[in-house]
Amino acid sequence: MESAFDRNNGVIQSLLDTDYYTFTMMQAVLHQHPNVDVEYQFIVRSRESLVHLIPEIRQELEKLAGLQMREGEQRFLFNKRFREYLTPDFEQFLGLFRFNLRYIHVAAVDGQLSIRVRGPMLHCIMFEQPVLAMVSELRNRDKYPEVELEDVTRRLYQKFEWLEKNASRDELAEFRVSDFSTRRRLSFKAQREVVKIMRSDFPGVFVGTSNAHLAYEFDLPLIGTMAHQWLMVHQQLGRLRESQNAALENWVHEYRGRLGIALTDCISTDFFLKDFDLYFAKLYDGLRQDSGDPILWADKVLARYRELGIDPRTKDLMFSDGLNFEKCLPILRHVRGQARFGFGMGTSLACDVEGVEPLSIVMKLVRVHGEPVVKFSDDPIKNVCEDPSFLRYAAQVFNVDLAHSPLEA
Repeated sequence: MESAFDRNNGVIQSLLDTDYYTFTMMQAVLHQHPNVDVEYQFIVRSRESLVHLIPEIRQELEKLAGLQMREGEQRFLFNKRFREYLTPDFEQFLGLFRFNLRYIHVAAVDGQLSIRVRGPMLHCIMFEQPVLAMVSELRNRDKYPEVELEDVTRRLYQKFEWLEKNASRDELAEFRVSDFSTRRRLSFKAQREVVKIMRSDFPGVFVGTSNAHLAYEFDLPLIGTMAHQWLMVHQQLGRLRESQNAALENWVHEYRGRLGIALTDCISTDFFLKDFDLYFAKLYDGLRQDSGDPILWADKVLARYRELGIDPRTKDLMFSDGLNFEKCLPILRHVRGQARFGFGMGTSLACDVEGVEPLSIVMKLVRVHGEPVVKFSDDPIKNVCEDPSFLRYAAQVFNVDLAHSPLEA
């Protein structure tokens, strides 16, 4: 039997072992905001104590600081497919990039693991995914040391059987799934095995992965555009009310129509759709849902496209909020025929093992130039803001009801 954990090497063994949107946002930061100082906060939503992992986390960070882009990895990331929008100066920058540990601070605060990343966004943006994957694997290795790789694959094939029994052949032909499991995976070995099996045996359509290393290893399409931090950073770079417009505009300026999937729930989908006028609706290929009710979200988005005179069947809807096959099937049945669509799956792919409770962790941007920023999710439990005064001010600006927000409790 083979363990699901590799105890002989660093948890993160490649600069490519991260989500692709880290690189796309990093290039935009290099060109547009190279001197912006930011702060990120690691958040354990489940409140599980992880302070006993601090010595191991520090050891793994030392290994992380020794990584650099390898020649073959760099050739992959800047090959003909991506060179249409990833630029030579960014390629040169990545070739020189190293993790600088003076920007990351790990400590125990009030009995909880505290990780803060402070410094230039250009140098700090790369910490998010490796830190999340690192903490997740160290915790899982410590808490579930007996888990074997076969436990991961057996569960995956069980889900394939369920899907084949419950979805028609026509539905399976439209069941497009991407791997989004880097940040909360059981382990790198588990994610690698899942991607390998999805590539060969998934009964639907396996589109690709957000993990650049696995895309490189298995020659898969890379999936990803932007994350919440791209929209959030603009909140302190201009007028708050115009921050979303500025973020969307700057993304188009950087990529000239490529990487055209916009994230809707940084300041609530309702407010996003107010800004999402005919100009943006024509410029962007589609939208991504990451919180709230996916059916309700789809109906709002489809209605907005139709209101603007755009046939939603020409647009892409990406769903990525805590999905599994059971949750995807009703979404597919609701949306099919109305728009193009796909599903980004994370925890349910690479951390779904009987007896294992996955960690609920995120790392979010919380300050820009020392000033607070906010995320108003479609699910209030996912709201992020460190400053109560700014939270209330932003809620007024964006017309967000804080009655059910845990930050206001």
